[in-house]
Amino acid sequence: MRAHRTAIYASLEAPRALSERPVAAFLLACALVSVVTTAGIVIVLLREALGFFREVSLSDFLGDREWTPLFADKHFGIWPLLSGTLLTTVIAVVVAVPLGLLAAMYLSEFVSTSARRILKPVLEVLAGVPTVVYGYFALMFVTPVLQKVVPGLAGFNALGPGVVMGIMILPIVASLSEDAIFAVAPSLREGAYALGGTKLGTVFRVVLPSAFSGIAASVVLGLSRAIGETMIVAIAAGQQPRLTLDPRVPVETMTAYIVQVSLGDTPTGTLEYRTIFAVGLSLFVMTLVSNLVSHRLRQRVLKGGAQ
Repeated sequence: MRAHRTAIYASLEAPRALSERPVAAFLLACALVSVVTTAGIVIVLLREALGFFREVSLSDFLGDREWTPLFADKHFGIWPLLSGTLLTTVIAVVVAVPLGLLAAMYLSEFVSTSARRILKPVLEVLAGVPTVVYGYFALMFVTPVLQKVVPGLAGFNALGPGVVMGIMILPIVASLSEDAIFAVAPSLREGAYALGGTKLGTVFRVVLPSAFSGIAASVVLGLSRAIGETMIVAIAAGQQPRLTLDPRVPVETMTAYIVQVSLGDTPTGTLEYRTIFAVGLSLFVMTLVSNLVSHRLRQRVLKGGAQ
């Protein structure tokens, strides 16, 4: 009898398996789109960047402190663009991390469930605002306001775009941190309360340390998003590559330089044109490393939750 049932099930499963093969192949093709796209980006970047490094040595690229590939006196040191990128990114992180973490703590620990269902989607609406809108907001509103309180702040600067970038990545930090905090086991909170812990003390001494990996992953994701931001810095930070840590002066980031050359009159195939691929490759490596770190931290969160 059991053998007869097995034969019946096998006869029913065979046609179903055949009918599901096209669906499985379609899903596999969808999954491979991102892989193929990433591989194509890497191939293009490497091909053009190798053409750049045939004419410019790696020691000049990493050792020179000036970046003037479009001038008569050409210099190809990446550090001015790198410093502008890191300066605006650090300002963004300084703005986004405290505000995002406080928002996550409030949504997870102090607000009612009904209010959380309303406030969290409202916070995440910021992520849908076009970055060009953020750019003009930084140039036309934030910078004039900051000029009233920050002496010597130029019209184009790193401070205003950095602050607005922090607002832009705030939903990423807040939402992912809130998910990590909300996922902390209730037994840990109950144990802290049983030992006489207060609500705020439990959050800072028990919940946040337990959710540290998830919070760190959200910060790294926000960091990589800020590093790759283009329109805000292209509009409001200026186009003056300089090696500086002063947020009051105009700077140029790696993404802003790519936009500048791409929209200019630089002939295709020239050394000046290939600089955008060398800069793009450097930017790709930076964001890849940050995303790998974020992925590793998220894996720690998942393993901790499984345990």
